[in-house]
Amino acid sequence: MKRLITLASGQFGDLGLEELCALAQKMGYDGLELATHAHFDVQKALHDESYIPYVQQTLAKYGLACRAISAHLTGQCVCDLWDERLDNFAPSRLAGQPEAIRAWAIEEMKDTARAAQAFGVDVVNGFTGSPIWARWYSYPQTSAQMIDDGFKLVYDLWTPIFDVFDACGVTFALEVHPTEIAFDYYTTERLLERFEYRPTLGLNYDPSHLLWQGVDEVGFVRDFAQRVYHVHMKDVKMQKNDRAGILGSFLPFGDTRRAWDFVSIGHGDVDFDGIIRELNRSGYKGPLSVEWEDSGMDRETGATESCAYIKRMNFSPSSIAFDSALKNE
Repeated sequence: MKRLITLASGQFGDLGLEELCALAQKMGYDGLELATHAHFDVQKALHDESYIPYVQQTLAKYGLACRAISAHLTGQCVCDLWDERLDNFAPSRLAGQPEAIRAWAIEEMKDTARAAQAFGVDVVNGFTGSPIWARWYSYPQTSAQMIDDGFKLVYDLWTPIFDVFDACGVTFALEVHPTEIAFDYYTTERLLERFEYRPTLGLNYDPSHLLWQGVDEVGFVRDFAQRVYHVHMKDVKMQKNDRAGILGSFLPFGDTRRAWDFVSIGHGDVDFDGIIRELNRSGYKGPLSVEWEDSGMDRETGATESCAYIKRMNFSPSSIAFDSALKNE
């Protein structure tokens, strides 16, 4: 089964589009997942007639495709409770203005769907943010009503956005992730139920955020297979440090004292073989997008190695049973 191996561009935001395209081609990638905060300008796509042809021609020059764009930073601003970190995700003129940031994010997500349609891409990946992330541990005491209200707010804020996505023929693939309203198995299930399994809302499946929480990353993709609209290939390594807890200890990524850390693909504990088998079983034909994050390895070395690893792992299902020749006539 031939799936494109693409590179998520957000971690290469220090490079211009053409420089990144040249590097991606050199590293062996088939395409890019373009991040709106780095390599795909939503407003230029909508208001500058030369912009989309420029992006398309630049990709084509290096033999690259784009099947999804990502709007993680914008989406985070829709439902998060403001603190100064969100100022980095929104236009600088809105710094310190929570309601203005939210209003901007809602309209920008709608425009992202319109820009994706104009660009010819039908999947937007991203985050939703969460108004109740700080309540994941129920102390001070958290009532069931508080959690219900949090899911309702996400529903109320994202429903008008999804209406625009539907009008544009574009789906939203949520990356299940800590700090999001859906961060593990049961919160994902609850969110999909809250939206009554609206087809607009699916998943950008990333196993690395599940494994360190203790969630079976293969079982997750098996159970939610029909909601997987896009796939991130990212690895995580569980470290052997009895002093460290899975909450991170306020230690930065790359610190070897951490209980877990994101690593280049093939250097961690994610069961990519099992994941590919489940994707084959479900008939997923979309990209396998390498989201390269490893603070302990040279970026170009790691991203090149990751591409080669996933290409080897991107096998097709068998068309015959291996033991069919052993059957009695």
